[in-house]
Amino acid sequence: MNVVALISGGKDSCYNMMQCVAAGHRIAALANLRPANTDELDSYMYQTVGHQAVHLFAEAMDLPLYRRTIRGSSLNTSRNYSVTEGDEVEDLYELLLLVKEKEGVEAVSVGAILSDYQRVRVENVCLRLGLQPLAYLWRRDQESLLSEMISFDLHAVLIKVAAFGLDPEKHLGKPLADVEAELKQLSQKYGVHICGEGGEYETFTLDCPLFKKKMVIDAAEMVIHSADAFAPVGYLNFTAMHTENKDADVVARALPHGSCPCQNAIDKMTEEVEYADQAQDNQQEFTSDCDLSCQQGHDLLPSCSPRSSEGYQWISGINGLQCKDLGIQGQTSAAFKQLQSELDSRGWKMKDILLVHLYVRSMEDFVALNAVYKEHFGMNPPAR
Repeated sequence: MNVVALISGGKDSCYNMMQCVAAGHRIAALANLRPANTDELDSYMYQTVGHQAVHLFAEAMDLPLYRRTIRGSSLNTSRNYSVTEGDEVEDLYELLLLVKEKEGVEAVSVGAILSDYQRVRVENVCLRLGLQPLAYLWRRDQESLLSEMISFDLHAVLIKVAAFGLDPEKHLGKPLADVEAELKQLSQKYGVHICGEGGEYETFTLDCPLFKKKMVIDAAEMVIHSADAFAPVGYLNFTAMHTENKDADVVARALPHGSCPCQNAIDKMTEEVEYADQAQDNQQEFTSDCDLSCQQGHDLLPSCSPRSSEGYQWISGINGLQCKDLGIQGQTSAAFKQLQSELDSRGWKMKDILLVHLYVRSMEDFVALNAVYKEHFGMNPPAR
């Protein structure tokens, strides 16, 4: 699919672009929302620190960059979002509408990892525009994700810190690779989110395998937002930057892309308390070698895990591969019919679903599959 990448300048949006390309998609354009007349905006939705240098991404990747000034604010902060005039989410809608009209994109690259607030609102905008959100980092284990980013040559520096154990004087401007071990220690001691998902820090990406040119910081000023004795908050304001050509003899490493996720019986997402409450999964034992390979197990009946102490359960084994209709839409419809039957037998509804693990043989089938998928959920579908 042709993809527009939402970029903030940070590591997550860049690494999700890398995942999109590894999955066979094409980044056709970049999109960014920036604050008006301020270094940083207090936004529930967007990273804005470092926005002064985001325009260099167009040079680094040789792609069109579409930008819009954030005019709205966080008016609708409910769990489920509906169209709200004057909300900052509507700025995202207008921006993506423009990109879709100009570039004919079909999907949106989103670097979300943990925030349901952001996910619900991006899903809402994409559904209204007929675009497919691609969030490959969603619910990834943060420690392994950070190590993976660094190992695949994503070079980013810290440009904001706001957590106990992080000091503007010490940490601002440091490469992510240099603070990885320290972030792991802070996570173990104080519960700091290793990828900064609790707002502990923000980053700016200077180079990655997708860049044709790298960015260089010429000058920056440190701004102390809060001189708290225990958790001072500070950020870098870039005052001069430029791009320069990368060494021609440097061959970019292969882009990251994991093997079939069906081979991982217990995904790390199930460890998130918010969704699974550390529930027991299906009691059937699996190995990662063959039991859940794409070629086996499709004649098994659906099964359901025991109920956790908080009431969560997993239904597994839903598939449409036994459908007489060999087309992807027919198979998807058959899978939903099977799912609905399982829900009905337990007195549940589609709206009760919190998380879906969806496996598809080829991304070329995704648009047709998604047309059926969207018929079964409202404006704020479950995380997928």
